[in-house]
Amino acid sequence: MTPEVLIALALGLPLVIAAGIAAAGKFPNVREGITLVGAGLLFFVVVQLCLLVSAGQRPELYIGEAVPGLAFAFKLEPLGALFAFVASGLWIVNSFYSIGYMRGNRERNQTRFYICFAIALCGAMGVAMAGNLFTLFIFYEVLTLSTYPLVAHKGDEAAQRGARIYLLTLLGTSIGFLLTAIMWTWVLAGQSLDFVDGGLLANVEMSPVVASALLLLFVFGVGKAALMPFHFWLPNAMVAPTPVSALLHAVAVVKAGVFAVMKISIYIFGDELLNATPSREFIMDVACITIVVASLIAMTKDNLKARLAYSTVAQLAYVTLGAMLADKAGVMGGSLQIAAHAVGKITLFMCAGAIYVATGLTNISDMKGLGRKMPLIFIAFFIASLSIIGIPPLAGDWPKYELMQGAIDRGTDWVPFVLIISSLLNIAYLLPIPIMALMPPPGTKPPKEFKRPGGAPWLTVAAPLFTALLCFVVFFLIDPIGDFLEPAFATTDVTPQVKIP
Repeated sequence: MTPEVLIALALGLPLVIAAGIAAAGKFPNVREGITLVGAGLLFFVVVQLCLLVSAGQRPELYIGEAVPGLAFAFKLEPLGALFAFVASGLWIVNSFYSIGYMRGNRERNQTRFYICFAIALCGAMGVAMAGNLFTLFIFYEVLTLSTYPLVAHKGDEAAQRGARIYLLTLLGTSIGFLLTAIMWTWVLAGQSLDFVDGGLLANVEMSPVVASALLLLFVFGVGKAALMPFHFWLPNAMVAPTPVSALLHAVAVVKAGVFAVMKISIYIFGDELLNATPSREFIMDVACITIVVASLIAMTKDNLKARLAYSTVAQLAYVTLGAMLADKAGVMGGSLQIAAHAVGKITLFMCAGAIYVATGLTNISDMKGLGRKMPLIFIAFFIASLSIIGIPPLAGDWPKYELMQGAIDRGTDWVPFVLIISSLLNIAYLLPIPIMALMPPPGTKPPKEFKRPGGAPWLTVAAPLFTALLCFVVFFLIDPIGDFLEPAFATTDVTPQVKIP
């Protein structure tokens, strides 16, 4: 198949899957079979595209212009290929998990759930493969709108409130800030929005004030990156079923946000302009504040999903920090965090969901001794926690190492201390959960009965065990992943070569 056909399949398959799910809605086994087969086919297509990118190609697809000068165009480069690979691969795992969770918890509206999930993956693929800002913006909004019904899935007052906050925050930031930045870029770049090696705006003369304002609009306009103060939608979205939380935190939504920040930094600003933009350091400071403050808030949360939500806010800021370091090691560390955080955080959320299906428990204080009845779940939780902390040989170690190296290369020697503090806080709010469950104080009695006879469905146990194993696998694959990403950062230099006039 040609690269054009492969991109068209990657974008179209999720929509075909959604249509098939809708048609088979009255037949659960068929509906879920379509989901699994479709997810497998999408992953196969993405792997073929990744092989082309690895061979030095840049697969492209041009569909046409919405209006003169605004084209639907797609071009896959290494960073986008990594995001597409992570999203499509984890969709398979999350689909298996969703079957066990949705059936085990006897959730309503399961057909709508799987349809929206498929459409959300279409949005993620469009964001990953966008060839310009216009295409990225369209699919960014598709992702927002398709996940709104998933956040509101339960239909109660809490779910509706959380979904409203989710939708209004993401649409407000994207339309108010991101769209403004895109239109401004269109004017500055001479009616072009293309992603360009070295940066679309690299040769455009602009004042420091204009460059700083534009960067601020872009970074805070990408609300899915959850940078403070536009992070509150994420904890409020935790009213959704756990497979949705996994989608939000690991597979598509937040990863689309931080991926967009990274891609805009590399292909719209470029390293020279970014280094010469005054607001870059302010955003870097905000990212560091987000890392520490969100971790401190996480420590105060007894609800497990709320604690993991604030953990995600902190961990996402690593990617923004890497982008704003604007040197090779920093950008590499931020990019690696997209994959490392995905496998670690999806494991933690799937473990939380398995606990809820089996016991109905949501508060950490009620889980003491529960590891005696659910040892595999808490072992998986323990492994993923170590990865988030950054303990080798687990995936989360490499992003922190590269970010520290990038900060040292830039001369921002205080950033490594922020990352060390972050790891210490990770230890404080994550490790007590599996330790108290697996090794409780003497005399502690676990909950007497499972809410669901037989405990957690086996799919909700197998899935987090598999992703916990991936935390080890990603650590040992760091060399090929780094080599794959290398061409995207080939022009990145720590030393600014130009100054904004």
